[in-house]
Amino acid sequence: MSRTCLCLASLVVATAVVEAQPTTPTPSTPVRFKKITATREFWAEGADLADFNRDGKVDVVSGPFWYEGPAFQKRHEIYPATASFKHKKADGTEEVIAGWEGAQGEQNAYSDCFLSFSYDFNGDKWPDMIVYPHPGQPAVWYENPQGRDGHWPKHEVYDNLENESPGFADITGDGKPELLCCSRGYLGYVRADWKRPADPWKFHAVTPKGDYQKYSHGLGYGDINGDGRIDLLDKDAWWEQPAILDGDPVWKRHPWKFSPGAAQMIVFDVNADGLNDVICSLNPHGYGLVWYEQVRAGGEITFRDHVILNADATPNKYGVQFSQGHAIDLVDIDGDGIKDLVTGKRFWAHGKNGPDPDSNGQSLLYWFKLTRPSKGTAEYIPYKIDDDSGVGTQVMTGRINGDKRPDIVVGNKKGVFIFLQER
Repeated sequence: MSRTCLCLASLVVATAVVEAQPTTPTPSTPVRFKKITATREFWAEGADLADFNRDGKVDVVSGPFWYEGPAFQKRHEIYPATASFKHKKADGTEEVIAGWEGAQGEQNAYSDCFLSFSYDFNGDKWPDMIVYPHPGQPAVWYENPQGRDGHWPKHEVYDNLENESPGFADITGDGKPELLCCSRGYLGYVRADWKRPADPWKFHAVTPKGDYQKYSHGLGYGDINGDGRIDLLDKDAWWEQPAILDGDPVWKRHPWKFSPGAAQMIVFDVNADGLNDVICSLNPHGYGLVWYEQVRAGGEITFRDHVILNADATPNKYGVQFSQGHAIDLVDIDGDGIKDLVTGKRFWAHGKNGPDPDSNGQSLLYWFKLTRPSKGTAEYIPYKIDDDSGVGTQVMTGRINGDKRPDIVVGNKKGVFIFLQER
């Protein structure tokens, strides 16, 4: 039976209402989420959202499928979804399960899609989808066929996309996004010729050649020094964007040890003092979540660390701890005008018996409410959303169900999940 544009028998849909509650008494929150499980198959470590069929309802994309909103019961195949594995059941018989081997199996496997980003690349007003593949593989964007059946036209635009936590944002200030990544030993960005976006894109290095490689961790972007230009970050430094990019000059390096191995690095003014700070995991395969407060003294920029989650298994003062915080997003969850954090535990980053601490612990998804108790100070209060999903190498937020409250989408080795905010 063709798998294109069908609601497959193996597509499991379930809903549940979960209330976000801290683990110890804290100020009450009205935030609740309805969880929708679109599938328990493992196709990708990320997901994104857009109205792919332009029916006015937001859809979700993860790996080779997009799922129709608002119910997410019907899915459509974007590119061939051929992966499957054999699983031995309790009675000794074997069954074939669609997708890569994840939570429904026992062995470790990796998908061919680490992250998904939606964007209208060709300007036809139909959202397309770019696949960030297994690190070191080509980047491909798939052209929305404008409602026609069949696989989407494929455009391979760059041959060697590296790093486990890439970015997709406007780095150059031209109003168009670039892919932030590593490639062949350099940190930089991949940029399209927007007159011909289906042609190969060009990599622009911002650093000298170094030890960046396909499994490098820790990338971010944002205006650190307040000059109006977007700077780049890795776990060991921030790179100052020059005034002129012509000729691909090497950006000025400002060394700072942010973490042993961050994932996404978020640039944001946490304590509202007018200076952008940095938020990241300490180890996306271990423990730790921290925000680095920017400090200015004598014209020099340094950072002071503030722990949100400890660097070991010890719970924080709210009794919260989880390992493998491999993805993070910034969004105002509760509508108080201050952006909060969404993150959680990546399920089986290296498999059931991998080296990561607490590999088989609950797959937790949390939001951390940002409070500012007094001028220049900040504190994050954790609220659990779910314990059977977690994050992948990506967690994305956006408005799905038509209200003004942000929702959350997750794609990982446990499946594809949509969390709709309710009040």
